[in-house]
Amino acid sequence: MSAGSHPYRLGRAALLTQHGKEAAISAPLAQGLEIEVVRVEGYDTDRLGTFTRDVPRAGTQLEAARSKAALAQQLSGLPWGLGSEGSFGPDPVLGMTAWNVELLVWLDAERRLEVVATAAGPETNYRQGWIEDWPQAEAFAAAVGFPSHALIVSPGPEAAPVAKGITETATLAHAFALAISRHGRAWLETDMRAHGNPTRMAMIARAARQLAQRLESCCPRCGAPGWWPAGAIPGRPCADCGAPTALAAAQRWHCGGCALEELRHLEAGPADPNHCEYCNP
Repeated sequence: MSAGSHPYRLGRAALLTQHGKEAAISAPLAQGLEIEVVRVEGYDTDRLGTFTRDVPRAGTQLEAARSKAALAQQLSGLPWGLGSEGSFGPDPVLGMTAWNVELLVWLDAERRLEVVATAAGPETNYRQGWIEDWPQAEAFAAAVGFPSHALIVSPGPEAAPVAKGITETATLAHAFALAISRHGRAWLETDMRAHGNPTRMAMIARAARQLAQRLESCCPRCGAPGWWPAGAIPGRPCADCGAPTALAAAQRWHCGGCALEELRHLEAGPADPNHCEYCNP
């Protein structure tokens, strides 16, 4: 399918956000298909969950993003809705490094089609901890990119914040002194809301670029956007003994419109023996 005949070309998609995520999402979608992202207001997305523990998130990260996309459709009256949701925690391999996962969900009401894009990695300033004095607070702030990256001060890791969205030293000092006077120490953490965290915005932009690529890829049978690998098939042979390894040997492509699936073998050489459970048990 040519770009000129693509069903989404020059269309408008609704994005429900109150944290300025359109700044990261609009440009990737404007390229190629020239999709205009329309920011939808009038709904407090914090009702779906917050990073500051004011409201716990119900359901999974994907369910939250899907809910935002559906609300964007409903509130805007546009046929296409966008939902964005992030999560933070330890890396999935060793659990020693902070890790950011961003999901973007595209909902097409007319075609009953959902396209999901992701971006993940250690590029995050996600950090928190107990702080006993002001020099420690200054060191923490410097390490996480303050003041371009906002901070939160709380009495403890489970308590409501004394102040959040802090981007000025005077405000940080006041909130820190307040927490110290009441509790003897303060809990400092990075504010992971997108509008106060440029590093997170960059990860959201990565997810948006992947979403644009997925939307441009159309099913060879029905023409539905979102034709993309849905999973990897392990089994790439070891370069030394030829035994199958856990590395991908093929990809399973899937269409969310007509459910077409196609197995595509990867043009990759043999696996390094370090990945072989026989050569390197």
